[in-house]
Order: sequence, then C-alpha cells, then structure tokens
Amino acid sequence: MSTRFLAGVALLFAASQVLACGGVYYAATVNAASSRLEHAKAVGAEQYAPYEYYFAKEHLRQAQVEASEASYSDAAAYAETAEEYAAKAIELSQSQKRKGEGP
Repeated sequence: MSTRFLAGVALLFAASQVLACGGVYYAATVNAASSRLEHAKAVGAEQYAPYEYYFAKEHLRQAQVEASEASYSDAAAYAETAEEYAAKAIELSQSQKRKGEGP
C-alpha cells in the first residue's frame, strides 16, 4: 500500500469522526435548550419575557432545521443561542414575579 493511500484513508476516518462528534454535540445542546425552554414556559416567560422566550423558541426551531440538513455546527450554534435566551427569559420572569409586576 502506498503512503498516499494510507494518508487518504486516515483523512476519511478522521473526517467521519468529526462529523459524528458534531451530531453528538448538537444532540446535547438541543436537549439542554429544549429543557431550558420548557422551564421558561413553566415560569410564565411567554407573558413576562416574550421577546426572549420567542427568540429562544425560534432559534431552537432553526437548530432543528439545520440538523435535518446535517449542518450540525450551525445547528449547535442555534441551540446554544436558544438556551442562552431561554435562560434570560427564566431570569426575567422570576424577577418580575418577585417584584409583583406583570404584563
């Protein structure tokens, strides 16, 4: 076997491993974002922090679209943003509830 052939096989193997990791990372981030969004809904974020809640919800939806096209790095980025904004929605909702404020 030639060195060039072995290098090609090694490159293909490495590429397949990177793609597999992308799917695993996406799955972890989308699960975290989904859980955080459910928590946000449970604390009333639709009312108390609608911008943050719906921004997170749409980013989670777009993450799922990107994943369906096998764009796992883009999907993970959308899922991370969704989780971040869901966390903001939770924080704002809880803060407003403590203050007795409402829509």
